[in-house]
Amino acid sequence: MSKIVGVHGISQEFRGSHIIHTEWLPALKDGLERVGARLESDKDFKCAFYGDFFRSSPKGAIGIPNYDVNDLDSDWEKELLQQWWEGAAKLEDSIKAPEELSKEKARVPRNVQRALSIVSHSNFFGHVAEKIVIFYLKQVKGYLHNPALRKQIQDRVIECIDRDTRILVGHSLGSVVCYEILCQHPEWPVKVLVTLGSPLGIKRLIFDRLEPSPQNNIGSWPGSIEKWINIADAGDIVALEKQLNPLFDGTVEDQLVYNGSTAHDASNYLTAVETGKAIQLGLID
Repeated sequence: MSKIVGVHGISQEFRGSHIIHTEWLPALKDGLERVGARLESDKDFKCAFYGDFFRSSPKGAIGIPNYDVNDLDSDWEKELLQQWWEGAAKLEDSIKAPEELSKEKARVPRNVQRALSIVSHSNFFGHVAEKIVIFYLKQVKGYLHNPALRKQIQDRVIECIDRDTRILVGHSLGSVVCYEILCQHPEWPVKVLVTLGSPLGIKRLIFDRLEPSPQNNIGSWPGSIEKWINIADAGDIVALEKQLNPLFDGTVEDQLVYNGSTAHDASNYLTAVETGKAIQLGLID
């Protein structure tokens, strides 16, 4: 029975719960150690895993599907890609924002291919192949737009929660999953939610698609949670909106950290003092 359950984000499709546990556990323990706390047992921490739901190769490729710009077939994907471009431009001097580029080259449209090329070559995304960026977009879209997949993912996490669970730690898309299942289960004994590099605050694309739906632009408080600590690196493009407190009915404690060049990395978030303090809150009886 685990006091802490961790929920990963996108791009974990070729891994598993044991691999993620092996990476997250020492990072979590280091974060706790920095605030003078510790786990009584390694069994107090468990990782939920759902990445295998994204493992299929719909285009018959080995590994990541051979996506190209023509596979960005929804306005939702294109808009999130555009927001990633705008986020990258704020962080990297070498990247010009869409509006700047339009002023300089009035005849050049802000097309999807241009956005895809810029985002994939940004430092944040590590100069990855364009098909990987598309794969990221489709994983987030899959969760939010495919009810059956959404339920499968949620069920995987739900089965890891038991009467001893006091803390949920959600990274990236995992923070969205944690939020939604907590709203579904106000009877749970979970009392602390820690969100790391969370995209929950992205209006229209994610925030407005949450279940339950926000009312009057305010999201519901997640179940029986007593404390919600939202931690983001200022340079984390995935966490486009760093301040969640104004968006939810209750007090979200928003905190900024510095994760170095790998701003969105889960391990770097877990070793932060701020994360250690947040998790410690749930370990105190």
